[in-house]
Amino acid sequence: MKKIVNGRKSSKILQGRIMTALFYEPSSRTFGSFISAMQRLGGGVIPLQGMTYSSVAKGETLEDTIRTFESYSDVIVIRHPEVGSAKRAALSSKIPIINAGDGVGEHPTQALLDLFTILSKFKKIGGLKIAFVGDLLNGRTVHSLSKLLVKMGRVEFFFVSPKNLRMPEEIKNQLKNIKITEIDKLDGIINKVNVIYVTRIQKERFSSLAAYEKVKNFYIVNKKLMEKAGKNIILMHPLPRVSEINPDVDDDPRAVYLTEQMRNGLYVRMALLAAVLGKI
Repeated sequence: MKKIVNGRKSSKILQGRIMTALFYEPSSRTFGSFISAMQRLGGGVIPLQGMTYSSVAKGETLEDTIRTFESYSDVIVIRHPEVGSAKRAALSSKIPIINAGDGVGEHPTQALLDLFTILSKFKKIGGLKIAFVGDLLNGRTVHSLSKLLVKMGRVEFFFVSPKNLRMPEEIKNQLKNIKITEIDKLDGIINKVNVIYVTRIQKERFSSLAAYEKVKNFYIVNKKLMEKAGKNIILMHPLPRVSEINPDVDDDPRAVYLTEQMRNGLYVRMALLAAVLGKI
């Protein structure tokens, strides 16, 4: 897939196939990269974002929406605010369903591109020390990635978050036979890790603005803080960011969130679509 994109070659791997992008929640990168992935492989798309002007606004159920668009397409990519929505969609569908984020639950395609990014740097997963920083309670990206990484090798996790935003117990219970350290400060361990994975404090998941205001700037990774980090680390972020990574870090060669990480999302989603539709 990298050769297709970087060589600017045309591909007809998925010519004649249609993907419905069914996004009930806001998205730019995931939505855009799936559409780009399908088009670069020669397929077509039905892009639905926000659902404000769809029959959902009239009260249509998720199941009926899925049954409608399975009639028009070969694969459905869904983002929905409800945990378990992708599973509900799959149970209603005769065509493949790809989970592009279900509320605070999972974000499996982000986990795949993050894994690819880490492997591209370190060539292995076993032995790595990884810090997850920010809103670990509501961060579906860290839920999926942490569970994926433990399947790939023996790792060590540092969960860095405010006490009220710690990794859910049900996620930690699935991370067997690894060392986990839960702390609320990053600067004390920043020189001990290979990967720093920062997430934003998710304002939309808070019940009150006051509660969000208390923690919104709890972590800010800036140039001064990065001076304490090792030379061979990578700094990641699933984006969008708010204030948790200062722009003065963007040109640091260790920062991959605006370069490799984002580009890898395109390659991985191209490969996933081709695999799901039986072409690789």
